[in-house]
Amino acid sequence: MKNGGGRTSRIRRRKLFTSSESRGVNESYKPEFIELKKWLKDRKFEDTNLIPACFPGTGRGLMSKTSLREGQMIISLPESCLLTTDTVLRSYLGAYIAKWQPPPSPVLALCAFLVSEKHAGDRSPWKPYLEVLPKAYTCPVCLEPEVVNLLPKPLKAKAREQRTHVQEFVSSSRDFFSSLQPLFSEAVESIFSYSALLWAWCTVNTRAVYWKRAPRQCFSAEPDTCALAPFLDLLNHSPDAQVKAAFNEETRCYEIRTAVSCGKHKEVLICYGPHDNHRLLLEYGFVSIRNPHACVYVSKDILVKYLPSTDKRMNQKISILEDHDFIENLTFGWDGPSWRLLTALKLLCLEAEEFVERIVTHAAVRRSALELLARESGSNARYSANLRTCWKKVLIGEIISNTNEKTSLDIAQKICHYFIKESKAVLQKISHMKDEEVALINQLTLVETLWTEELKILQASAETLTSLQTAFT
Repeated sequence: MKNGGGRTSRIRRRKLFTSSESRGVNESYKPEFIELKKWLKDRKFEDTNLIPACFPGTGRGLMSKTSLREGQMIISLPESCLLTTDTVLRSYLGAYIAKWQPPPSPVLALCAFLVSEKHAGDRSPWKPYLEVLPKAYTCPVCLEPEVVNLLPKPLKAKAREQRTHVQEFVSSSRDFFSSLQPLFSEAVESIFSYSALLWAWCTVNTRAVYWKRAPRQCFSAEPDTCALAPFLDLLNHSPDAQVKAAFNEETRCYEIRTAVSCGKHKEVLICYGPHDNHRLLLEYGFVSIRNPHACVYVSKDILVKYLPSTDKRMNQKISILEDHDFIENLTFGWDGPSWRLLTALKLLCLEAEEFVERIVTHAAVRRSALELLARESGSNARYSANLRTCWKKVLIGEIISNTNEKTSLDIAQKICHYFIKESKAVLQKISHMKDEEVALINQLTLVETLWTEELKILQASAETLTSLQTAFT
């Protein structure tokens, strides 16, 4: 989990959508769901709209029992069913959390509770919920190192950051877990193992809904925004879904209301947010097919690789892009190269005379050039203003010259073909590994899906670029 815009923007924003997939297979007869239904009923929740089912493509999810009208309430889950930090504080862990210094984070409290309740087995009042939770996850932190090495470079870097974060989360919490020893007959080291805590962390990170709680002294300053929602968290993702969802302070229920109608016996889907496939895999452990938000990221190193090595002003150009936050989030998408990518390339492809003429106000340009141009214009201030206007024209992607436009598109096409070649090579490698590493086939298939989607995006971008290039031939 990242700080700042991390968890709040990550946690599932509830939206609804009806699937075009074939009808799912009812799973409500399975023992774990029968027990979960009884458990939920004891806590004053009995759903009449949805039942557990298994669907092609998305796996286990929720199916509509009847047609759902636009604006209809489909789930109203009482607070008594939610697992929050309040749940933890009311439990046997509460006294230990209250006295621990420095105060543990809300996420640590939830993870400690999940692990200890899972360890309790049949004695846990939360067993019916724990039984339907995934036994393992497919976030990058859970993947084998050789599989992580197959990820696209930007995602690979984030995957390693995620692994480091979880390792630090576990190691920094060891003393707190040791303080819980009086609660257990077994050694806490064996109960709160790395694998157990990894499972708990992934459970919170991938399945929690957003419900902000007021800060409390017994917890660290980290926002308390996570609530685990049994049954509701069976809903799968679609990037096209639409709903209204939030915790209702009056009814004390977490409510989801439809924004569109839904046919009988269709899978009900929600949207976790407008995330690309890198974000979905990193945070939730899956890839969305034909995701409209999916893209392929272009790093600074790749940009420079396809630009003339003789350009003496390249460092200045890169510095300008960095200063104006134009070196990150450069992408290829389904509709071609992003505006940010093309604009960055236009700046990087400026000829020497164009660069001096238009970017002279940047601090990196030599003072002598400024003085010369100022003398020609007759006024430092007046010329600075004119040049600043020119920079704005570059920034908004205005055509500087046909030569600059064509060169930018040509380099974008070269970068695109580089990525296409890379994607095909990795897909071939994955295919060979699937034959040799049978135990890793599920993880390899997941990464294979990611690369397949990226290849489709790049091929679509290459076609778009070819069309754009014809205007300059």
